[in-house]
Amino acid sequence: MVTATAAFLLLSAETAPAPAVRKSGIERNGAVLAAPVPLPRPRPADAPAIGADMPETASPSAPAVPVAPAASICRLALTEAIAIAPSIPDIHGPGGCGGEDLVRLEAVVLPDKRLVTLRPAAVLRCAMASAIADWIRSDIAPLAASLGSVISDLDNFDAFECRGRNRVAGAALSEHGRANALDVRALKLASGQSIALTDRNVSREVRENVLHSVCARFSTVLGPGSDGYHEDHIHLDLMERRNNYKICQWNVWDPLPRVAPLLPAERPAEAPPREGAAQSDSAADPDAVEAKPLTTPPTKKRR
Repeated sequence: MVTATAAFLLLSAETAPAPAVRKSGIERNGAVLAAPVPLPRPRPADAPAIGADMPETASPSAPAVPVAPAASICRLALTEAIAIAPSIPDIHGPGGCGGEDLVRLEAVVLPDKRLVTLRPAAVLRCAMASAIADWIRSDIAPLAASLGSVISDLDNFDAFECRGRNRVAGAALSEHGRANALDVRALKLASGQSIALTDRNVSREVRENVLHSVCARFSTVLGPGSDGYHEDHIHLDLMERRNNYKICQWNVWDPLPRVAPLLPAERPAEAPPREGAAQSDSAADPDAVEAKPLTTPPTKKRR
C-alpha cells in the first residue's frame, strides 16, 4: 500500500507542468543561462596614473603642514653669488615690531668671490640687505681698492631691535624695530686698516666719499652733528616718505689739533696800542694816590 502510494506521487511529480520561470538570462537548448557582466573598456595608454592628480588626504589626527609663501622678487634676486643671506621666519611683535621677507645677512660676496663678513650677522628685510650688498659691492670695494687693499669686514653696531627711536621711552617705532635699518661703525680692510667712519683722524676725503655714497642710496643717513645720538656710528635705513624725501645729516669734522693752545700768542711789537691803553702816570701808579684826611662823624649829644 505504501509502495503504491509513493509510486503514484513520484509519477505525478514527473508529469506535472513545471512552474513558470522568469527568464532573465539567455535560453540555450531549453536551459536559462545567466547574462554575462559587461567589462569596462581598457584604460588608454596615455592616461595619467591613477591617483596622480588627486591630493593625498591627511589623516584627521595629523597636524596641518603650513605652506611656505612664495619667494619674493627680492629673495629670488639676492642669490648666493651676491650675499650669504638665508631667509628666516617672519617676525610679528608688539606695536608693529618685526617684518616679513626677512633674511640674516652674514656676508656680502664681492665680484671676485671674496667675502665681506658682517660682524655680527644682521637681521634685515630683504630689500635693506640687498641695498647693503649693492653698496659694499659697487661703492666700498672700489674705495678699498683705491687705498691699495680689499674690504673684508663691516662692523655692525645694530640691526633689528624691537625699540623706539634712539631708545627713548614712548618714542615712535624705530626703523630698527622694522628690520629696515643698519648702524655701521667701521669698515675693515684686509691690510688690517680700520676705517672708523666717525673718527676725525681718518682721511677726510675717504669719509666724504662714504658720505656721498650712502646719501645716494639710503633714504635716511644720520651721523655726527645730526641729533646727538649718532656721534660714534652712522645710521642707514630705507624709510619710505612722501615724495621720496631723504634725510642726510652727517658732519664730516676736521681733525682736532694735536696740541691744544693753552695761552694766546704773544702780541706783536708792531701792533697798534689798544684803545684806552694810554693812562696818566698817576692813574697807572697804584702808589700815587692822594692822601685824604680822616674825618669822624659828629656825635649826637644825649638829652
